Amino acid sequence: MTHQPFPRSKHNAPPPPPTFGPDLAVRLICPECRDPNPQISEEFGSGDLVCAGCGLVLGDRIVDTRSEWRTFANDEGDDPSRVGAASDPLLDGEHLDTAISFKDGGNGMARDLQRTQARGQGSRQERNLLTAFRDISQWCDQFSLPKTISDIAKQLFKRAEQEKILRGKAMDAVIAACIFIACRQAHVPRTFREICNLTHVSKKVLGQCYKGLEQAFNLTPGASADDPRASVPQGAEALVTRYCNHLDLPPRVQSMCSEIIVAARNLGLGDGRSPVSIAGGAIYFTCLLTKHNKSLRDIGAVAGVSESTIKLVYRLYYADRKKIVKEKWIAEGKADMNGLTSE
Repeated sequence: MTHQPFPRSKHNAPPPPPTFGPDLAVRLICPECRDPNPQISEEFGSGDLVCAGCGLVLGDRIVDTRSEWRTFANDEGDDPSRVGAASDPLLDGEHLDTAISFKDGGNGMARDLQRTQARGQGSRQERNLLTAFRDISQWCDQFSLPKTISDIAKQLFKRAEQEKILRGKAMDAVIAACIFIACRQAHVPRTFREICNLTHVSKKVLGQCYKGLEQAFNLTPGASADDPRASVPQGAEALVTRYCNHLDLPPRVQSMCSEIIVAARNLGLGDGRSPVSIAGGAIYFTCLLTKHNKSLRDIGAVAGVSESTIKLVYRLYYADRKKIVKEKWIAEGKADMNGLTSE
C-alpha cells in the first residue's frame, strides 16, 4: 500500500479501502514433472516459457522485456534505457507523449492533427495537472525557490484536486496557496503580500484558499507531507534572517533581533500585529541598539511596510526596552542603550 502525502483530517477521513495482495498459498509447478521447486526459463529467442527439468513448453509468445537494442556500454548488466522522458511520480501513468511537427508544407494539416491530438490525449484532469505543475515551476523559479518547495506545492495541489477541496476557486488562487504552504513547510516562509505580487491573486482569495487547505489537511506551520501536524516555531523571527540579509546586516544582529522578538512576544508586545510589521520594527530597534545605520526607508522597502508602522512597533519595544534587552549584551559591549531614541 503506497503512502499518500497530505492525508485528510481525521474527522473527514473516509474509511480505508480493503487491501488486496497475491495469494501466497498458490504455487506454480510443471504439470509434467510435478517438481515442487520447478526451474522455469524464459527463451526470448523463440518466445517460449520452458520447464528446464523436463523440457515441456509451458507458454508461448512471451514478451521480451529486455532492451530493444544492443548496448556497448562498459558498465556491467543490461542497459536500462528506454524510449521516452523520465517518469514523473506526481503524474499517473507513463506519459509517453507524441509530438507532431509544425512542418506540413503550408497546407494546415499539422495544425489539425495537433488539435485532434490535444482533444483526445488524456483526460481533462490530467491536462489541468500538467498546466498547474508548469505554472508552479515557473513561479517558484521567479522566487528563486528550490525544487523541493516546488515538489511540495505540486503534491498539495494534486491532493486538493483529487479531494475536490477548493471546488469553484480559480486555479491561480489554489496554486498561490499551495506555494505559500510549501514555503512554510520548508522553513523559508513568504508573506501574503509577496505571494500576491508574484501570482497577482488578491489577498482575500488567497486567504480563503489557504484556510480551506489548512482545515482539510490539518496543516500547521513547519509541517511536512508525511506528518502534517509536526511544527516548528514560526513567526516574525522566521522573516528576520531574510530581511537582514537584504540589508547586509551581520549574523550577530540577526540572532539578537530574533531573541528580542521572542522576549517581546513573551511580554505580549505587538500582539495582533502582522509578523511583517513586527520584523520591521524589531530590525529597526536592533539597528539602533547595535549602532548600525539603517534608515526607516531601507527597512520599509525590504519588509514591505510603511515607516509609520515600523515606528509604532519600535515605540512598543522602546517602552519595555529594559525587559527585552539582555544585560549580558550591554556588559559584553554588543549593545548600547544610549543609541535608542524615544522617536
